[in-house]
Amino acid sequence: MYQYIDLKNTNDFSKLKDAAKIIQSGGLVLFPTETVYGLGANGLDENAVKKIYLAKGRSFNNPINLLVSNMEMVESVAKNISPLEYQLMEAFFPGPFTIILEKREIVPDIVTAGQNYVGVRNSSGVIAKKLVEYSGVPIAAPSANISGKLSGTSFEDIVKDFKNNIDFAIDGGNSEIGIESTIVKVINGVPHILRPGSITEEQLLQFAPTVIKDFEDANSSNVNHAPHYTPNSNCLLVYSKDNKKMVDEINKIAAQYHNPCILASHENLSCYEGKSVIDIGSQYNLNEIAKNIFSCLQKADSFKPDIVIMEGVEKKGIGIAIMNRLMRACKDNYIEI
Repeated sequence: MYQYIDLKNTNDFSKLKDAAKIIQSGGLVLFPTETVYGLGANGLDENAVKKIYLAKGRSFNNPINLLVSNMEMVESVAKNISPLEYQLMEAFFPGPFTIILEKREIVPDIVTAGQNYVGVRNSSGVIAKKLVEYSGVPIAAPSANISGKLSGTSFEDIVKDFKNNIDFAIDGGNSEIGIESTIVKVINGVPHILRPGSITEEQLLQFAPTVIKDFEDANSSNVNHAPHYTPNSNCLLVYSKDNKKMVDEINKIAAQYHNPCILASHENLSCYEGKSVIDIGSQYNLNEIAKNIFSCLQKADSFKPDIVIMEGVEKKGIGIAIMNRLMRACKDNYIEI
């Protein structure tokens, strides 16, 4: 049985010292970050990191990023850091930003899947940050989900999947951001976005004249293309710049099914009368939609629908990351009109 602490309504983080002892002793800890929940272990302990792979059912060919608490810890696991890489870390640490750096020998190969580079992130989530500080080691921390399935943004959604594999669980309430961090690798002086997140291309362009979006390149060797963020239900994503066209198309498709579930913006809820509808947030607040994506997909699955139809958003700013997650959820089953 795992140990449990509830930190939703307290500023007393001293109890995290018990969780830090679990990290130091090679155990697994379920904990919140500002993006999604993470499954953490001592990133310098090969056997501890192996437990993460086994608990998630994750391929050993899929590297894991490290959470750090300060620049000294970054420099303990990475070397040959360029001035641009330092600039990006200064700008976006702590926060929902992961940077791929050349690793030092101290980082076990199991963390990087045998590659010479390691992903490093300094979380702005106070619980995650304190956990790393108290542990005194970088924490290997992928998202807390069974590999290929939806990431978790609430404790209740994910603890049931890991209760038999973890040693400690921290309930910090719902994640603030709701989608995983932006991942960037600087190649020949040019930032490449390997995974979109809430740190956008526009923000990165403040530091470099060119930014390349590698996540749109299906042939990219820099990112794992196994299915991610996949609900149990069959899903379809529909988008149009013309809101009425989008709504009409969704209603037309939904009429062909016995038990459809629709993920709709707050403004369109009344357009789908007589159907199971989940409010994903306002069209005018994409940060709200990003925060709700995974929890809404979890809820849609609970209805056991024969199809989940999702409204898309404009691919701009954080909308790029939202559409990336929704496209993966529906396995590219997408209609744009």
